[in-house]
Amino acid sequence: MTSDLYPVSRLAAAQEAAAKAGIDALLLTPGPDLRYVTGYDAKPLERLTCLVVPASGEPYMLVPRLELPAAQASPASRLGLEFVAWDETDDPYRIAASRLGRVGTVGLADRMWAMSSLRFRDVLPDAEQVLAGSVLRELRMRKSLAEVAALREAGEAIDAVHRQVPGFLRAGRTEREVGRDIAEAILAAGHATVDFVIVASGPNAASPHHELSERVIQPGEPVVVDIGGQLHNGYCSDSTRTYSVGEPPADFAAYYEVLRRAQEAACAAVRPGVPCESIDAAARDIIAEAGYGDHFIHRTGHGIGIETHEDPYIVAGNAEPMEPGFAFSVEPGIYLAGRHGARIEDIVVCGESGGERLNNTSRALVIV
Repeated sequence: MTSDLYPVSRLAAAQEAAAKAGIDALLLTPGPDLRYVTGYDAKPLERLTCLVVPASGEPYMLVPRLELPAAQASPASRLGLEFVAWDETDDPYRIAASRLGRVGTVGLADRMWAMSSLRFRDVLPDAEQVLAGSVLRELRMRKSLAEVAALREAGEAIDAVHRQVPGFLRAGRTEREVGRDIAEAILAAGHATVDFVIVASGPNAASPHHELSERVIQPGEPVVVDIGGQLHNGYCSDSTRTYSVGEPPADFAAYYEVLRRAQEAACAAVRPGVPCESIDAAARDIIAEAGYGDHFIHRTGHGIGIETHEDPYIVAGNAEPMEPGFAFSVEPGIYLAGRHGARIEDIVVCGESGGERLNNTSRALVIV
């Protein structure tokens, strides 16, 4: 339910976090920060929509008058907010500034357009601008039971798509043709949007963020399929499996087994209190010991929620301890440039005693 995923208590929690951090007001424009706090998935337009959250005082929502019905129909209407509608000849930035008065520090939504941040700088020239994410990340990282349930639903939906992928893959088809089938399946499985479809065949599999191309898939080639989208409730899916169209090269099969063990070890290492970087090390050490360390060229994972990539990041140097409710990907990869590559990715949630995988399709190499 929307009330469970976007509880009214979040607004007060955001206000309290801002005050504790010495931020005089949060300015949240359309994007994930605004949606997280209010549930309102506002359109990003040149006309300003902005939730203004003073550290002390009553929050309010600035909205263009023509967007007022949409704002009032959104989950934000449950928050008891004042909706301040502005007209075409008004300057909403000056309205915000006049209502705020003198402020020393404002927290801007992490995804605020530069156009808006510069306008706020003009009307609040004495205010230091910082990222609202500096305080909201602490809230967003710790997923509630309702959020975990939403991510589990997303995981099940993308798993249903991966089960169909063997039927789409065959020699003679292009990556783009396969990708088109997968995109349709993502929507049919219950997603509101298709956020990305990677179908990387043969040497393209060595490029982690390969874009769909007209390359024709050949017999005996590995194919990395990394797919995800957003459900109607705003929560995201993301899962990678590696396939082979016919028997793969012998060297590929050998390092795929290394990769499988590394991904398993990283998932098994998840528990409260361990540093995020230790999850990365659990995978990376196995890959390095097998001689493929130079071919694992990205972090092991990223947080996920109402954004596909958010805190916490599972990477060397992040000593932040795991906590129950952290949700993130575990996706080590091995990439041999010009030849082939592989990746295995699950979304994992840290529980009270260990990790729970939210993706449950086979992690074995699927030969089609």
